Amino acid sequence: MDTMLHGVVHGKTIELSENTGMPDGTAVQISMKAISPTTATWGEGLRRCAGALADEWTDDDDRILAGIHQDRGQDSRRELAS
Repeated sequence: MDTMLHGVVHGKTIELSENTGMPDGTAVQISMKAISPTTATWGEGLRRCAGALADEWTDDDDRILAGIHQDRGQDSRRELAS
């Protein structure tokens, strides 16, 4: 099982931000990489890239998405013959 968790080092102890899901006493292998505080928050990368295409977005893109939204709202089921 490979899992990526975040934590903070306190001397020889690492305080993890979430539960490992492993039983107490399980032997593990640790690979560490220092990260900046801005990337340590879950979802921060998504928040940073949100709006990346804002300068490229056109009215035509809005029209296309509005059409898709409208199509999804319509009932596409057919009646079964009795």
